Amino acid sequence: MSLKEKILDDVKQAMRAKNQARVDTLRLLTAAIKQREVDERITLDDTQILVAIDKLVKRSRESIEQFEKGARPDLAAKEQADIAIWQVYLPQPLSAAEIDQLIAQAVTATGAASIKDMGKVMGVLKPQLQGRADIGQVSARIKARLGG
Repeated sequence: MSLKEKILDDVKQAMRAKNQARVDTLRLLTAAIKQREVDERITLDDTQILVAIDKLVKRSRESIEQFEKGARPDLAAKEQADIAIWQVYLPQPLSAAEIDQLIAQAVTATGAASIKDMGKVMGVLKPQLQGRADIGQVSARIKARLGG
């Protein structure tokens, strides 16, 4: 069963259980997937769906920051609940040691020696880390390793 099929199946189960909050959150995810499929005229595979989920989670985290600054804990709590539902579909996050090991392997594989080679390293790492680590934090680790 593909990730997309699982999400659609979970929407049906939530509807049967009359769990409206879960239905709404999952429909937001299916809408994001469908929008990307229509825009790009493709059918998303599991990796591309993970990218879509990752974007929704990142956007919700940014919203939580704004809601907390605006003294709206109710809206921040709703966004946090949405993230909890979406994270079920993401793979287990990598530990810092695992990320460092992957970075070391990518640096060795690409022969990266300076910050100018960062794009090569990111190109190797991004598919491996999608949905399992914050790419921004990984980028900072690569810069530190390459002396940037």
